[in-house]
Amino acid sequence: MFNVRESFSKSDTLMRDAYCKTLMALAEENEDIVVLDADLVSSSGMKPFFKAYPERAFNVGIAEANMVGIAAGLSAVGKIPFAHSFGCFASRKTCDQIMISAAYAKLNVKILGSDPGVTASYNGGTHMPFEDMGVLRSIPGITLIELTDPVMVKDVVRQLAGRYGVYYLRMPRKNVTAIYEEGSTFEIGKGNILADGKDVTIFASGILVAEALEAREMLKKDKISARIVDLFTWKPIDMALIEKCARETKTFVTAENHNIFGGLGAAVSEAVVKTYPVPVEMVGVTDRFGQVGTEDYLKKEYGLTAEAIAQAAGRAVSRKKRGIFSL
Repeated sequence: MFNVRESFSKSDTLMRDAYCKTLMALAEENEDIVVLDADLVSSSGMKPFFKAYPERAFNVGIAEANMVGIAAGLSAVGKIPFAHSFGCFASRKTCDQIMISAAYAKLNVKILGSDPGVTASYNGGTHMPFEDMGVLRSIPGITLIELTDPVMVKDVVRQLAGRYGVYYLRMPRKNVTAIYEEGSTFEIGKGNILADGKDVTIFASGILVAEALEAREMLKKDKISARIVDLFTWKPIDMALIEKCARETKTFVTAENHNIFGGLGAAVSEAVVKTYPVPVEMVGVTDRFGQVGTEDYLKKEYGLTAEAIAQAAGRAVSRKKRGIFSL
């Protein structure tokens, strides 16, 4: 069960620290927990794990595809591998290994892709994954999760240690806006209604959740009541919740730190057309490459702001009033 904070501010805990501490606690409980990294041990914050459990920690070098192959092999002999690289390399460069060595072979591999989208910041376009979830979403059986804050990191990573299968997680390494109260737990595959509303549902994930909550306050000035859903599991998508929101608010906005092609908006749209079709406005990266900049600059550059979400909600409500699919 989750509880939403009464006010929102930057988290005291770095996302990577929450990830490392959780894996260290799990490793103490279960000797099968192993960690792999592609020459990013400092960046990933996993030095404490490597120091505490050197026999269960593997830096494979800049060889992400091999890292996934090794993780698959460790799974085949009963280990529970968690493998990390930046999101661009953990998805694009490893796609075939995730597909064949892990998913097709029905093994037990967890992969973390860090610094998704604009959170890659000064690492620039080559390291700025706007496409990682889209690249992996067509792999059969894979579960895709975007972690919202350190509280969610701790609970979801702990759950994954006891769940079998191929999972891909994306999250920033550093501070994010804290959304959930300590001790919250999360149901993988289910979205969280963070705030209710009757005029439009805004589905968001990752760093766009905080922007969506801010947009909700902006929309009150226009007398638009927005429901905010943290749809942190992109696959399998929460079909039941999407249908419920479609029937109740009758129009959607999706907000993602990702290319809209193959992303969260696409996943929600695919779901809603099967149940109760409604107008959908998408806030996300519109088929562009990344670039260097501060996170705040890049949010504005790619339209990933509360203002952009509020404007999209206004358009969505207007479309609803004019007829379901009017533009």
